[in-house]
Amino acid sequence: MANQFDPRTSFRGADPAIAVGVPTVARDAGLRSYMLKVYNYMASGVLLTGVVAMLFANSSLMSLLVNPATGQRSILFWVALFAPLGLVMWLGMGINRMKTSTAQAIFWAYAGLIGVQFSTLFLAFTGTSIAQAFFATAAGFAGLSLYGYTTKRDLSGMGTFFVMGVVGLLVAMLVNMFLHSSTMELLISCVGVLLFAGLTVYDTQKIKSVYFQVRGSDFAGKAVVMGALNLYMDFINMFLFLLRFMGDRR
Repeated sequence: MANQFDPRTSFRGADPAIAVGVPTVARDAGLRSYMLKVYNYMASGVLLTGVVAMLFANSSLMSLLVNPATGQRSILFWVALFAPLGLVMWLGMGINRMKTSTAQAIFWAYAGLIGVQFSTLFLAFTGTSIAQAFFATAAGFAGLSLYGYTTKRDLSGMGTFFVMGVVGLLVAMLVNMFLHSSTMELLISCVGVLLFAGLTVYDTQKIKSVYFQVRGSDFAGKAVVMGALNLYMDFINMFLFLLRFMGDRR
């Protein structure tokens, strides 16, 4: 249902930054403004996803995705499932050449398509469990991202570990598509929650470091979109795995 591929976007040379010759007060004010923009985009993307999901789930639009009589999934469902992967790849590979407005449009399109995907969650889980998983994810994400923003510990060395973790998780999910093991599914969900919790901390610190490299440049606006996309993917994947772990199925 949700985008399980989750390719990680990155900024080349995003080492911990050292802002030499810039007054601390000005540096902090600029950083706060930058991070606020990232969080605003990320939160707006989550809101758009939720609105689209509710719109489809509570209207006849759901029949465009799943045949109510047979349960067969339509072509639109498969487009909504795989198109986000193409959008993220396009954004990741072409970010240096495209305009900021184009990057923003791709982000909104991505969030909207994920909303179409998420509407089908209401067919599998109760509305109460979806709401509980969402608010639990929101609370956990806020705390984890705050830690990533404030910690003095350098987490840059954990990037390879997290990438390997995402790949391993995808392999395990593909294997379980054939095994249909409930125990393995529970384990995958637990690992998925922990993995994307760690990625939330890591990505927040990475976004903070990137600010010092792009501040004042034409790339700053696009860096905001990329940072918001990374945090958005962390949030929705953590939500999805938490829902699979604790949600009540219909």
